[in-house]
Amino acid sequence: MTDLFSQARKQTTGTGTGTGTGTGTGTGTGTGTGTLEQDTRAFLQEVRSCQACRHKLPFAPRPVINFAPTARLIIAGQAPGTRVHETGIPFNDASGERLRAWLNMGKDVFYDTTKIAIIPMAFCYPGVLPKGGDKPPPPECATLWRERLLSLLPNAHLTLLVGSYSQNYALGKGKVYERTLDFRKYLPNYFPLPHPSWRTGAWERSTPAFTQDVLPALRSEVQQALYGK
Repeated sequence: MTDLFSQARKQTTGTGTGTGTGTGTGTGTGTGTGTLEQDTRAFLQEVRSCQACRHKLPFAPRPVINFAPTARLIIAGQAPGTRVHETGIPFNDASGERLRAWLNMGKDVFYDTTKIAIIPMAFCYPGVLPKGGDKPPPPECATLWRERLLSLLPNAHLTLLVGSYSQNYALGKGKVYERTLDFRKYLPNYFPLPHPSWRTGAWERSTPAFTQDVLPALRSEVQQALYGK
């Protein structure tokens, strides 16, 4: 199993070396020398000014990410949709409502960056495919930012791999629903989940094991990650 998320976190040190001083083009290569908090703040400014994918996006880049170095849980999703792009708030849509219902979690905890880092595979809305549905996350985003971001999360205990793109990135190619039902195989580092879109509803209703087995375990693992020792 390719454990890229855990490998990246192991690279962090107490002084924080993951920051950059780029010019908003996604190519900064600075070497931060301050505290982890200072390095993180500078690095997030760099991420949020990124223009690397502007030539392929339907709108001006607006990276959406929730992040603090104290976070104990990572939610690795796909990419923002139109509503998230408009509001700048991750999972601020029907998919987010479904995901929070799965987690049995209110917005106050879900959006508490000191506890939860929300890091999609791409930070900007990618647009729609000719036949409908959102385009895949542009790979440039993960290439430029992902490992550096993960290296700034030394306290993360669990990553929710939400959908095929984050699962394939962390675990290699596989089938989302099979991984979800076989979630114990990926603990304690990962908990795979389907993307919480309306398309998942039919599978959820026809798969009693998701409600009876997966969701109780998910809620337990999340609580342990957030509040356990």
